[in-house]
Amino acid sequence: MIKYLGGEIYRLIHKRSIYLYFAALILGHVLIAYIRSGGFYEGSVVNDAISLFNFMPPLAGGFLFAAVYTDDLNSKNLISLVGFGLSKTKIVISKFILMAVLCAIAFALAPLLHCSVYALLGWPAGANEWAIIYAASLKFLLMTVAFAVLSGIAVYGLQRATFAIVLYILLAFGVVSGLLSAAVKPFAPGIANYLMPGISDRIMAGVIGGGPLFLPVIEYVVYVAAAAALSALAFNKKEMEF
Repeated sequence: MIKYLGGEIYRLIHKRSIYLYFAALILGHVLIAYIRSGGFYEGSVVNDAISLFNFMPPLAGGFLFAAVYTDDLNSKNLISLVGFGLSKTKIVISKFILMAVLCAIAFALAPLLHCSVYALLGWPAGANEWAIIYAASLKFLLMTVAFAVLSGIAVYGLQRATFAIVLYILLAFGVVSGLLSAAVKPFAPGIANYLMPGISDRIMAGVIGGGPLFLPVIEYVVYVAAAAALSALAFNKKEMEF
C-alpha cells in the first residue's frame, strides 16, 4: 500500500491541471476581493471567508475528488491495480488518505490566502477573527472529506465516474441533505443535526465556544468509517472484467 500511495502522490504532484485549476481559483478570489474592497466593513474578513469556504467543497473538493477517485476509472488503471494483486480494501484506504491530506492542505492554506489578501487591502484579521476563520475552514474540510468518502461508494460499487462526480456535487451543494431533511423532518424534527452539515456545525461550535465536542467528533468518525467500510464492501463484491 505504501508503494501505491507513493505512486499516487507522484502522479498528483505531476498533474499540471491541478496547479492550473487552483491558480484560476486563487486569481478569481483575489479579483473578487479587490472589486468588493470598496464595500468592506467590520467583520467582512470573517463573513467573506465563510462565503469562500461554502464554495470550496464543490469547487476545490470536487476537482480533488475527481483527480483522486475517478482518474483510475477513466484510465482503466483500477482494473490493472487489482489484476496485479493490490487489495481492494487497501485501494479504498489509500484513496481516503490521499483525499484527506490534499483537502487538509487546501483548507489550511485557504485562510492564509484569504486573510493575506484582505490585509493587503487594508482589512487585517485580528486574533479572534483568525480563530473563527480556521474553525470555519475545519468545518468545511470535514464536510469535504466526508462527502468524498460517501461518494466513494458509488465509485467502487458502480465504477461509473460520471455518476460518482454528480453524487459528490449534489452532496457538496447540500442538495442531498436538504432533500433528506425535508423528507424526514415531519417524523424526526432534529434530523438535520445528525446529517453531515449539522455534525460539522456542532464540531465548529465546539471548537469556537468550547461547547460539547466529543459527541459530534465520535459521530463524524462513525459516519466516515461506515462510508469507507461500505465502499470497501461494495468494491469487494463488484465483479471486474479484466
